[in-house]
Amino acid sequence: MDKLIIGIDLCDAYTQAAVAGRDETWVIPTVICRKKTDGGWYVGEEAYKYTLMSEGVIVDKLLSLAVKDGTATISSVKYQGAELLRMYMERILAMIRAEYPGVPVAQLVISLENMEMKLMDCLMGCADALGISRDLVHIASHTECFVYYVLSQKRDVWGGQVGMFSLSDEALRYYELKVVQGPRQMTAWAEHKDLEEGFSLNVLDSPSGARMADQILCACGERLLQKKLYSSIFLTGKGFGRTDWAPEFMKQVCHRRRVFAEPSLFARGAALKAGDYLEERSSYPFVCLCEGKLRSTVAMEVMKRDSRIQIALASAGESWYEARSVLEVILDGQEEIELIITSPQNPKQKRLVRIPLEGFPKRPPKTTRVRIAVGFLDERTMVVKIVDRGFGELFPKTDAEIRQEVRV
Repeated sequence: MDKLIIGIDLCDAYTQAAVAGRDETWVIPTVICRKKTDGGWYVGEEAYKYTLMSEGVIVDKLLSLAVKDGTATISSVKYQGAELLRMYMERILAMIRAEYPGVPVAQLVISLENMEMKLMDCLMGCADALGISRDLVHIASHTECFVYYVLSQKRDVWGGQVGMFSLSDEALRYYELKVVQGPRQMTAWAEHKDLEEGFSLNVLDSPSGARMADQILCACGERLLQKKLYSSIFLTGKGFGRTDWAPEFMKQVCHRRRVFAEPSLFARGAALKAGDYLEERSSYPFVCLCEGKLRSTVAMEVMKRDSRIQIALASAGESWYEARSVLEVILDGQEEIELIITSPQNPKQKRLVRIPLEGFPKRPPKTTRVRIAVGFLDERTMVVKIVDRGFGELFPKTDAEIRQEVRV
């Protein structure tokens, strides 16, 4: 192997890691401990071991701690949540690299249950601290990694509707995927639901608890799966590491359906996405519309060489976290910037958003250049920043600037 292609599913309870081309995955509790005797840092089962031996102080729920700007005090030293998460990630990557000494990281995709900007910024900061170029690191939602994993299978697995149950200590979730063949390209629509019936996996340790959990899943299956035709059903998460505790649920989902159990599906899907970044031509020729992705395309109409054209500032299917663009245009008497928003669902229906250039200097036509920068706070909220660039020495730039949030 000459390059490492890594997918990491990072959650508050457990972290799973997969390397492209490797059958086994790593499953590590998301905890870190500082050993009292040597001051060393340990993660996962080692962290639990030293804590049980009273030789270390453990910190858990590292993602939540980082998002809340929380701290943990260990041996009278206060550590920031972001710092503890960085040290945890450093040791996870060191563990993977130890299996492949001298092999550089070519791509890394981190899969998250919730796409929170503060956490994503923190993880990109971790990449910087670990010496991995940001160009090689991407963040994807669980839903997107579900899509990549399923669409890596044979077409008869995903030719119709696909459902999936994810069971972990954090939550019980249901996912759904439908691939639609359009006139120009395929669109993969995927979404998830958090189910209120979630339960702690500790209940599976007793026969009565397992029976109760089986009944809960059966009730969810009855509600979610009835009257729908599925190509396949997937089961993932630590709770489905084995399925013998849920005989009635398995009987229900397997009735006239193909069922696949893959506890590390999100990590494997992340690794598949990571590998696709290295291909000249994507192995997944579809627009993915799901959590973490833009649902609409944002464009501007401009004149170029006497022709009116549309320039896309952001495209449906892009990661909202990575979607950024800058465009400079010369105004020809316009007093507002007009954006065109379209959805793949209804490409003929266009929504116009006009941003008045209030506070900008009045100049003759074609003597004002403006810079338009676009970024996103989440998949539905676009931030547009418009800055006056003037027009040479004749019309110097001013401090005129507009920042506006737009729902897309």
